[in-house]
Amino acid sequence: MSWNIVLMRLPHHVTSVADLTDDDAPPPIGPAAGILDRLRTAFPGVDLSDPTWGLLEEPGARGAGWLLELVIGDRDPVESLMVRMRGGGSVPAVLYLADLLDCRALDLSSGDIVTWDDWEQDGGSRARFHEDLARALGRDRGRAAPDGGA
Repeated sequence: MSWNIVLMRLPHHVTSVADLTDDDAPPPIGPAAGILDRLRTAFPGVDLSDPTWGLLEEPGARGAGWLLELVIGDRDPVESLMVRMRGGGSVPAVLYLADLLDCRALDLSSGDIVTWDDWEQDGGSRARFHEDLARALGRDRGRAAPDGGA
């Protein structure tokens, strides 16, 4: 299964594209070099050999892994980041990435903003995801995630 999400700095009152007005033009995410540095720091295994397009993969156990294609583009500053998701564990990975970049995740198929609450209502656990991610990255559980979680 593949799913496309765009990360943008959208106002918090926006819950879907239907809520957008001409006044809601989002600011850029930030300078390309800063975004690449944040990605490399948060995900040491990220492949950014092409700085306009990256790959982030977590093989996972028992087929629960995920792959994210990160379409960063060549604009500087970066206005948005397209994420092509593959794998069941990819939703929390994208939400973590959105938190890391201070963005919101817009589902291109539904036009809705995807949130941690949505994912948890579907049976996900934010705390368990952060623990699994820390373990996968070889990090200490006590290190804070972008949202302040462990």
